[in-house]
Amino acid sequence: MAKKAMIERELKRERLVAQYAAKRAALKEIANDEERPMEERFKARLKLAKLPRNSSATRLHNRCQLTGRPKAYYRKLKMSRIKLRDLASNGQIPGMVKSSW
Repeated sequence: MAKKAMIERELKRERLVAQYAAKRAALKEIANDEERPMEERFKARLKLAKLPRNSSATRLHNRCQLTGRPKAYYRKLKMSRIKLRDLASNGQIPGMVKSSW
């Protein structure tokens, strides 16, 4: 089980990303527009740099919904390999059976 602080930090990042998404997208559009003057693009880059670091989507990290584990994460199922195996062995995931030979 991951520390509660790490799970809460990740939730805080998710909220910040959602809050600043529109503002960040608008500033990026201005900064990357070749038609605009260089000064205006530079000001947009400075404003973008002043936004909170955790409001960037690249700072998000996928975590298991059940344990909060950050590694060995299956995107489709939103859980780690360990919990996936436990649930599959107990027959709690429909259609998934443990292979044996």
